[in-house]
Amino acid sequence: MGAVSFRKLNKSYGSLRIVKDLDLEIADGEFVVLVGPSGCGKSTTLRMLAGLESVTSGEVRIGGTVVNDLQPRQRDIAMVFQDYALYPHMTVRENLGFSLKVRGVPRAEAERLIEEAAAMLGIGHLLERRPGQLSGGQRQRVAMGRAIVRRPQVFLFDEPLSNLDAQLRGQVRTEIKKLHQALRTTILYVTHDQVEAMTLADRIVILRGGVIEQVGTPDQVYNSPASVFVGGFIGAPAMNFLRGRIEAGQARCADGVTLDLRQVAGVPAEGQEVIIGLRPEHIRAGHGAGVDFAATVQVVEPLGADTLAHVGIGDAVLTARLDPKTHPQTGSRIALSIAPGDLHLFDARTEQALR
Repeated sequence: MGAVSFRKLNKSYGSLRIVKDLDLEIADGEFVVLVGPSGCGKSTTLRMLAGLESVTSGEVRIGGTVVNDLQPRQRDIAMVFQDYALYPHMTVRENLGFSLKVRGVPRAEAERLIEEAAAMLGIGHLLERRPGQLSGGQRQRVAMGRAIVRRPQVFLFDEPLSNLDAQLRGQVRTEIKKLHQALRTTILYVTHDQVEAMTLADRIVILRGGVIEQVGTPDQVYNSPASVFVGGFIGAPAMNFLRGRIEAGQARCADGVTLDLRQVAGVPAEGQEVIIGLRPEHIRAGHGAGVDFAATVQVVEPLGADTLAHVGIGDAVLTARLDPKTHPQTGSRIALSIAPGDLHLFDARTEQALR
C-alpha cells in the first residue's frame, strides 16, 4: 500500500525553520501536488519523504511504516528529478534497466519491464540511443521510465517539467497524467506552476512559508480559496483585489470605488474591513450581471480565444478576461459587471476567507 503520512513534520537549518508542523495524509493511489512559491518548503518536504533530507522532528510514514531512519533505497520509492539524472554513457535500455540489474532481477523479467515501460511512454524506438542523442522531452520520458520499471509504492516528481519549453511541458504533462491513470500508484509531485497543479492533481496542497495554506481538489482551491494568498496564487491571470469597508451593504473602497454588495450572500457586518477578490474571467463587459461598475481601459491584449483588458477603477488596476468579440479602445470608459456569487470576500486583517 502506497499511502503516505506526514505528522507534525518539521525541518530546520539552525534557527531557520523551512517546514513547520506539516500534517498531511495521502491515500494509496492518489495524485497530490505540492505547489507554492520558491522557498515555501515543497521540495524539502519531498526530499524528506525520499530520505534525501533528514527530519528535524515529526514522522514520515509510507504504507503505515515510519521511515524516518530508513535509507532511500529501503523506502520503496522512485524519484524523477528536473535535470533527468540519466547516465550519459549508457543507452536508454541500460538506463531503464540499471536499478533492476542492481537488485538482481532476472534478465528476462528485466527486459519485459523495460519493454513495457518503453511502450507506455512511446520511447521503444529510442532504446539503443544515449541521452546525448535525445531531446529534453525524450530524456524526461526516459527518466519517468526508469522510475516505472521499479514498480515502487510511491512516485516522487521534483519540478520535472521546469527545463522544458511550453509545448513540451504540455506534452509531458499529458504523459504523466496517462501514467497515473494506467498505474494508479501514489504520486507526490512538486511544482511552482499552478497550471501543472490544476491539471494533474487529485488534490492540491498549497504551501507558504513552510505552512499549509489550503488542501483541496482543483475545483475547491479555485472556487473557494481559503485566503487572499491562495486566491492570488491559483488562477491565471491572477485574482484582482480591492480593499474596502462595509457600509449599508456596500463596499466603499480606498480606491474611490463603491461596489453594491446587497445581492451578495453573507455580506460582512457593518464597518468591517474587507478584501474583495474578483477573478478576471468572471468580469463581464456591460452591466446587468449583478455587481456593476465602470472603468477606464488602459491596456488591451488580444489573445485570440479571449481578450485581456487592464482597466483603471479608482486608483486600482484590474484585469478582465473578456469575450474576443469585445474590442475596447484604450482610454475609453467601459461598463463591467460580475455575478454576486463570483465575488470572494476576505477579512482584511487576517486575509482569510469570510464565506
